[in-house]
Amino acid sequence: MLDLQTIRNDFPILDQEVNGFPLVYLDNAASSQKPIQVIDAVANYYRHDNANVHRGVHKLSQRATDAYEGSRSKVRGFLNAKSDKEIIFVRGATEAINLIAQSFVRPKLNAGDEIVISHMEHHANIVPWQILCEQTGASLKIIPMTTAGELDLSTIDELLNDRTKILAVGHVSNALGTINPIKDLIKKAHAKDIPVLIDGAQAVPHMIVDVQDLECDFYVFSGHKMFAPTGIGALYGKQDLLEAMPPWQGGGDMILSVSFEHTQYNELPYKFEAGTPNIAGAIGMGAAIDYMQGLGIANLAQHEHALLVAATEKVTALDGVQIIGTAKQKASVLSFMIEGVHPHDVGTIFDQQGVAIRTGHHCAQPVMQFFGIPATARASFAFYNTMEEVDALVDGIKKVQELFA
Repeated sequence: MLDLQTIRNDFPILDQEVNGFPLVYLDNAASSQKPIQVIDAVANYYRHDNANVHRGVHKLSQRATDAYEGSRSKVRGFLNAKSDKEIIFVRGATEAINLIAQSFVRPKLNAGDEIVISHMEHHANIVPWQILCEQTGASLKIIPMTTAGELDLSTIDELLNDRTKILAVGHVSNALGTINPIKDLIKKAHAKDIPVLIDGAQAVPHMIVDVQDLECDFYVFSGHKMFAPTGIGALYGKQDLLEAMPPWQGGGDMILSVSFEHTQYNELPYKFEAGTPNIAGAIGMGAAIDYMQGLGIANLAQHEHALLVAATEKVTALDGVQIIGTAKQKASVLSFMIEGVHPHDVGTIFDQQGVAIRTGHHCAQPVMQFFGIPATARASFAFYNTMEEVDALVDGIKKVQELFA
């Protein structure tokens, strides 16, 4: 059992009113709030240890380096990777996907080759591959989905073939909440020697992720969705694959020696971390991992699932409301449409009641096109949300219907 009041006290932003109402924050799939433990970790670095990492012999640099590399070890444990060398700090999942596209896939991609993604991907797992196809003459192939918002795997054996150079798929859909059967997909791809990248941005805040158990080749996520600062994330890659890849960006710290005739690149993971990194962000992400693990990720997932089940049941019982995405396996996302009301109007009325939800296409326009809608209203839960806030969501829907009656 979680002590919700103690947990909520750790999140100072929740203790405020918006438009005269207590804030109900249900936009966690876009960006989660930060506990004081994360805020303090970042502030402590700037107050006491602010110096560049890896390059200094003085005490501040040594302390900053220890904290920065300590966070890398925390990420490695968080994902159960084999080595710290397999963890690359990036700005977020988007940068990680672009890194893999340009450094791992592009050198082996030719005209006629194929990249496979799914219909429910975030734009961050669509556009980098489109750019790559434009650069090389390769083509993008799409795993279809069903009206329940689940992947349709009836043609997967044909989609994955000897022309496929990578399978890139989201662990959890940000627009629908669907938990995809990625372990099965990884097995199918590996049976044909196809490498796999998993976009875990919506997964790591809500479930235990074990990359060794999944056997994926790459796994990416963003810190700001898992209670860490913005502008920081991580790329996991199998060590042998990362070692064989050329650097994506050049600059300081990713080198061992430089002359005008030749540059010798640094070892992993620094080969892919050119320039001064987001030191404070990495330290904050380590603190976020400590916080989540201290509460027990399985406990957090259980509470969030209870919120989602309750919200789904209560919203389903309302007339004139359609839930978009009814997969059997979901995580913390409830997207819906209110009959006769544009989602942007829904979001505005919710905000007037102090309830923060997300409205729009959620950077998943192909999903909206599939359902024939311009946008949805999306409530997304975190472990600091309460059953009373589920009721506030339902009351908000009723208020919208009342105003538009």
